[in-house]
Amino acid sequence: MSGNDDIAHIEEELPLQDLPLDAWHRAKGARMVGFADYNMPIQYEGIMAEHAWTREHAGLFDVSHMGQLLFSGEGVDDALEHLLPSDIRGLKPFRQRYSMLLDEDGGILDDLMVSRLGGDAFDGADIYMVVNGATKYDDMGWMIEHLPDEVVMNHMDEQALLALQGPEAGEALASLIPETADLLFMQSGLFIWRGVPLWISRSGYTGEDGFEISVPGDDVTLLADALCGLPQVKPIGLGARDSLRLEAGLPLYGHDLTPAVSTIGADLGFAIQKRRREEGGFIGHARVMKELADGPGSKRVGLKIEGRLPAREGAPIFAGVARVGEVTSGGFAPTVGAPIAMGWVSLPHSAIDTALEIEVRGKRIAATVAPMPFIPHRYRRKA
Repeated sequence: MSGNDDIAHIEEELPLQDLPLDAWHRAKGARMVGFADYNMPIQYEGIMAEHAWTREHAGLFDVSHMGQLLFSGEGVDDALEHLLPSDIRGLKPFRQRYSMLLDEDGGILDDLMVSRLGGDAFDGADIYMVVNGATKYDDMGWMIEHLPDEVVMNHMDEQALLALQGPEAGEALASLIPETADLLFMQSGLFIWRGVPLWISRSGYTGEDGFEISVPGDDVTLLADALCGLPQVKPIGLGARDSLRLEAGLPLYGHDLTPAVSTIGADLGFAIQKRRREEGGFIGHARVMKELADGPGSKRVGLKIEGRLPAREGAPIFAGVARVGEVTSGGFAPTVGAPIAMGWVSLPHSAIDTALEIEVRGKRIAATVAPMPFIPHRYRRKA
């Protein structure tokens, strides 16, 4: 796996801002690149080594570029159920759900995590939401346009966000904050560490057990130092985060998910609970119902690729002479030990074990539709 080849697809030339941990990353020897308008650490000691460390121990990721939002006010649940297809009314305190922001045609504007707060977290706000960094300002504009005046949305732009991921993440975090040991997957809570309030959820985007930790920007260096002072934890860059999430079969917004694709075709129907499908009332509902009844025209699938040559985003997918789809993300998968990809193909060619071909550098290589995740998830769920 070539480091340059593997990171090139997420580098962008944009006006760049610095995250609260910028100096910390540089002091640790990170290679910094532009991503989603920010200077971000792409790697420290190398993507392969960082990927393997996270699979075996615990990696600390800085995801402070993502948007953290708070919602409060009269009728906030109903207002968010108009914006999101997920069951917000049934979301209990200290629980979270994966959801999406859809446009009127059912296209995906963003995918996100939404949590019900509890107690005195964030001055009594009702809902906490994390949206993608590259889309956060568009998301906020869309929400402001569609929210009633009674609902208040606050952007927590001075809050940092860390993700601690890996099989030893639970042990590591509990050595600093013992109460976090009781959290299960998709549970969250407010914890105080050295006088600093931390909103912690047991979640992440690598397929591993782990946590996302919202921390005031002024305190994030203290927390990052404490975590990386533990024997289980090393700082990990965006390069390994991308290869981990690809092995976990998790879609990346802007690549595998765009406004051109739909929830059902993306295999994300689990985020729309039965009541919401039946009652509707959310933006994009008509397309969701039509595709549930008739099937989508194309689907997001996993692809196992023969040989060692990785297929990148944009590579065309063929069935015989017919072009039937396109790779949306791909690369060499360190844990799988082979190249894998995710892509969209027409429905008749989306069944598991379907033999296809991908054109890479002018050459056709054999690929097979494969079940996802490529590496089993290791979330900590209730026994």
